[in-house]
Amino acid sequence: MRIATINRSTAETRIDVTVNLDGTGVYSIKTGIGFLDHMVEQLSRHGLIDIDLKVDGDLHIDGHHTVEDSALALGQAVAQALGDKRGIRRYGDALSPMDETLTRVALDISGRPWLVWKTAFTVSRLGELDTELIEHWFHSFAQTAGITLHVETLYGSNNHHIVEAAYKGLARALRTAVEIDPRKSDAIPSTKGVL
Repeated sequence: MRIATINRSTAETRIDVTVNLDGTGVYSIKTGIGFLDHMVEQLSRHGLIDIDLKVDGDLHIDGHHTVEDSALALGQAVAQALGDKRGIRRYGDALSPMDETLTRVALDISGRPWLVWKTAFTVSRLGELDTELIEHWFHSFAQTAGITLHVETLYGSNNHHIVEAAYKGLARALRTAVEIDPRKSDAIPSTKGVL
């Protein structure tokens, strides 16, 4: 089983996260930020990745550390669960529609972290989540997961839909990329022989 647990403790946050890449989309998410919980639930459900995430953060200051550190820990857990990445499909992409919004997500589990973010918001907050932190969550996740990640909202007007389409697109692209390819389940998907 491709399962990993990360415990991250700093002066700003305490995080416990477990992921199962071969799960069914079962989740328990408690970050203290309701909208962030809802988005990570989308990642789990549509990515078929079981996620158990508990965060105790310094929300009396603001949401920055909770958002950043939860993404760092979750990305680290995904990377650890992937191991040497033997047999994975490596690449994934998704067009993610949500009502009036259409978002494109493409990723490569390359070991070379990068984020291209072409998404903007017209409000400063969604629930208790500052919208400027959403890009930061994707950046932090890509860094520790070791993925090249492109997120582009092709069109859309409802900010909730724009964010949710991005998370659902990430979920579906990641689901494809982490799957074991039955045609090459014994090989590292790189001409270098390592990822």
